[in-house]
Amino acid sequence: MKVVIAGGSGFLGNALAWAWAEESHDVRVLTRSLPAGVAQHESGTGKPGITRIGWTPDGHAGSLAKELDGAAALINLAGESIDGKRWSAARKQALRDSRILATKSLVAALSEAAAPPPAFISGSAVGYYGNRGDEPLTEDAAPGDDFLARLCVEWEAEASAFTKGRVVLLRTGLVLERSGGLLPQMMRPFRFFAGGPIGSGRQYMPWIHRLDWIEMVRWIVDTPGVEGPVNVTAPHPVTNTEFARALGRALHRPALLPAPAFALKLVMGELAEAALGGQRALPGKPLAHGYHFRYPEIDIAFRGIFGD
Repeated sequence: MKVVIAGGSGFLGNALAWAWAEESHDVRVLTRSLPAGVAQHESGTGKPGITRIGWTPDGHAGSLAKELDGAAALINLAGESIDGKRWSAARKQALRDSRILATKSLVAALSEAAAPPPAFISGSAVGYYGNRGDEPLTEDAAPGDDFLARLCVEWEAEASAFTKGRVVLLRTGLVLERSGGLLPQMMRPFRFFAGGPIGSGRQYMPWIHRLDWIEMVRWIVDTPGVEGPVNVTAPHPVTNTEFARALGRALHRPALLPAPAFALKLVMGELAEAALGGQRALPGKPLAHGYHFRYPEIDIAFRGIFGD
């Protein structure tokens, strides 16, 4: 099976690519680190390994159409990381452009491909819903109206412009793995016995173990009945306080020192609103179509991550 992944060099995309490659699938990863159209093969434990192909996600198809011909799926994970920098006007524009222009390029290439993949699986996030308190949110819930929500709405709309096949929109929650993502940053204060909830601690944190994220994406490719938005989250979201306590238990540290909301806003600016808000997102479609979670509960996930 041939699969193409845009954004396949990051925390999620790289692990997904190698999961397929180690089963001897033909995996093509689109990367900005090579000139457009240049291919570079990377061998590994899997055969035939991964082929990295240069592209320019500028809103145009370029030479991508031929790379998509005959693929079983195109996975779009392109986009700059949301966290890490304050949200200045320039930063917001960069976050938007890295998602919207990349998705435009992919949809344009799909429309030009002679034999486009039957499945286009494109990234999004639970930020689509905005800050919704303890309201249970399945995939048919309405969007929010903050920056992240509006960005996700626009991002999903661009992906949905593909009309020659199935479109799936991955509304991903907090992905947990000790080797990357946000978890290493969240662990740091606990290492110094200074961990605890953020703000009120009542905001919900929809999360998923990275292995479940990878397996769900692979399951979606193999499950034609799944389309449209999908909450890629574990079935048991927890509040921030519950998350902090579970992480403290896993690390054998207390979870007693809260991070005040005003301090976060001083340090992080508007980005703090994303940390202080929450979504009680539930994976309605995966459960309805029979996806089996390896890590359905937060304590089970942390045992898998930390080995206790």
